[in-house]
Formats: sequence, C-alpha cells, structure tokens
Amino acid sequence: MTARQREEQQKKTYRSLIGIAEEVVESAQVVLENTGPAKDGKDMLADLAVAAIREDIAHYCGLGNRVIDQSRRRVLDGEQVPNAEKVYSIFEPHTDLIKRGKVRTPVEFGHKVFLAESTNGLITQYEVLKGNPSDEIHVAPSLKRHRKAFGRVPELYGADRGFFSEKNVQSCERSGVKVVSIPQRGGKKTPEREAHEKSAPFKKGQRFRAGIEGRISVLCRGRGMKRCLAEGVERFELWVAAAVLANNLMVIAALLAKRSRRRRANK
Repeated sequence: MTARQREEQQKKTYRSLIGIAEEVVESAQVVLENTGPAKDGKDMLADLAVAAIREDIAHYCGLGNRVIDQSRRRVLDGEQVPNAEKVYSIFEPHTDLIKRGKVRTPVEFGHKVFLAESTNGLITQYEVLKGNPSDEIHVAPSLKRHRKAFGRVPELYGADRGFFSEKNVQSCERSGVKVVSIPQRGGKKTPEREAHEKSAPFKKGQRFRAGIEGRISVLCRGRGMKRCLAEGVERFELWVAAAVLANNLMVIAALLAKRSRRRRANK
C-alpha cells in the first residue's frame, strides 16, 4: 500500500475503534448515574464494595475519555499531541514513552532509571525519571549528590556518549574529578580530544563504564527490575528501590566474604 492508502485504512480502523470505546464509556457512565450507595445502610461491607467499584469505573471513564480524545486528535485530525498529554496505559497511567535510538526497539514503554555505581559494584545513586529526559542533564546533579554522600567528588566519572557535552566535561574538571571518561558525541574531534580518548586513564574509565552495563543486566535479570509487577508509580519506585537494595546487600556480602577469606589466608 502507498502511504496515503495506509493512512486512509488507519483512519477507518480508528473511527471504528473510537466508536466502540465511546459506547463502552457511555455505558459505564450510565451505570454510574443509575447506581449509588444504599440508603438504608444495612450492609456496610456491601456499601463499601459498591463505592469502591463506582470509584474504579469513574476513574477508568476519565482515562477512557482521554484516550478517545488523543486518538481523535492524533489520527483523525492530524494533530501533534504533546507526549505529556498522552495516556499510554489506562492500567498504569504513569507509563512514559521512551525513545533511545535503538533500531530493534525504537519505542519502549516504562520509565528510565538513572544509576550510579562505585568501584566496588555498589549502586550509590538511583532515580526513577519522569518522561524521556536527555542523559546529559544528569551529570551536574549526580556530582552534587556524590559530594553530599561521600564528602568529595569521585576520582573517575565514566559514562557513555549520551552524557557528553563540553559543559559537563568542564563541570567535572572544575569540581575536581581527575579522570572524565565521557566519549564525545558527534562532530569532528580535535587532536587534543583524540589523544585524550586514546589515553590509558580514559580507556580504563570506559572499561569501568562497560561494567555498569553488566550491573544493569544483573538488576534486570537477577534482581527483578526488568518488569514491575506492582501497581502505581509509588510501588514502581519501591520495586526499583528493592532491586537496588538487593544488589547492594549481595555485593556487601560478597565483599565481606572475600575479606574473611583473605584474613584466614594471612593467618
């Protein structure tokens, strides 16, 4: 099909889907209008159950109307609906649309999580992010949080090229970071920059950064962070916190066991 044919077929399908969704929402609203709490109050538990069900129906009616509105505006009217106004899941309305430039998964749904790791494998910072923010905005705040937690900035700041900007590099250097290992993103590199990225300390920093990818894999596959099974944004954040805590406890236990073995060997 041509692009025009695809668009026309999509609009036809969306009109049908919007019509079905409107019927469902209207039927639910009629139920709300025709029901209410029992007046005699003889069965308090039943009254509470009915009130909770009505609250759920009203909640999903509101979300359903938002989805219908955004679908009509986006597909039928051709309007660019801002991401902040969109609902990607009526069951988890806090869900964000994430684009990370991946070919195989150009669009993902969930939340970005910022993580910072120490040399020993402990996660020293974590944050569930809202929306799809650029990576480069996290450098200065993460340095500030590190200084607050440890009383000084890290000797090495290693990150991928998404965190690069001249401002971020200068911010790290002014703060006292000895090795800033963030590859330049795009553009032609100066001879000085080329030499810096080929230096041994820079490469060591990138090897450390590569290890962080392994830590993320452990969190997702072994600590339960790949998919949140709890409802609501607060429980989502608690789920991430639990994965981080589990990781740190396991790392601490491994470090203590290693120290204990070393002490026994030296006796």
